[in-house]
Amino acid sequence: MSLPMTVSDPELPARVRIHEVGARDGLQNEASAVPTPVKAEFVRRLAAAGLTTIEATSFVHPKWVPQLADAEELFPLVRGLPVRLPVLVPNERGLDRALALGAREVAVFASATEAFAKANLNRTVDEALAMFEPTVTRAIEAGLKVRGYLSMCFGDPWEGAVPIEQVVRVTKALADMGCDELSLGDTIGVATPGHVRALLTALNEGGVPTSRLAVHFHDTYGQALSNTLAALRHGVTVVDASAGGLGGCPYAKSATGNLATEDLVWMLDGLGIETGVDLAALTATSVWMAEQLGRPSPSRTVRALSHKE
Repeated sequence: MSLPMTVSDPELPARVRIHEVGARDGLQNEASAVPTPVKAEFVRRLAAAGLTTIEATSFVHPKWVPQLADAEELFPLVRGLPVRLPVLVPNERGLDRALALGAREVAVFASATEAFAKANLNRTVDEALAMFEPTVTRAIEAGLKVRGYLSMCFGDPWEGAVPIEQVVRVTKALADMGCDELSLGDTIGVATPGHVRALLTALNEGGVPTSRLAVHFHDTYGQALSNTLAALRHGVTVVDASAGGLGGCPYAKSATGNLATEDLVWMLDGLGIETGVDLAALTATSVWMAEQLGRPSPSRTVRALSHKE
């Protein structure tokens, strides 16, 4: 297909790496667990579509996220793929499980707000950071790449507006801990482009370079793509997205789906920004996954392209 027509913008990055979270952040929010072979096939199809970073699963206690209780069974089925396969580890026990299976990249999940830290981790922000520190240190010593997720960067369902300096403080703590990459999460989807620019600028002024930052937007108010474009204009080149728009957040009921990877790729293709992703193959993958889940994909691009077919 000749659309979208490519109209490049020299002020934007030439290439963006998509950090695909559908297999972990997406599927963890399903009402019932997706069979392990289906999850493995999903990851394989995402890799075949050209995604180079696919978050495979989470080594969290099954009591808290039962949908991902099969991490030990799933990871060996996909670890031979020629892509990056980061996994979420909540603590040292999770890290032990990931290391035992040969994981090469891990992520920890922090909060910018006290309310969400309490809801998600049953700790204060500083207690959570203290818990992560030995996990991050051990992962680095083992030669692993470590990503730090930071949720509630733009708003919190309990606390409301989140001061930018508060986000900068926690982000810097994760950076100082040794996290290679820091993903700024708009967990309930309330960010707007000016807020995105202001936070990124404040982080730079606080000593966190744009090269270490990624963005993770939810589309609750339809702002995910506009917020992503604001981040790209600031120089961000890593964007989190979820195939088919799967996912939300089990601890924040007002959080709706992640930015759909297909919607992101459509925009980036139109801007002439390289991703390496085959949009047709990715759309077919999300249509297939929607069939497994028994409902249509919320991605506008998936709906548009599959309807034409």
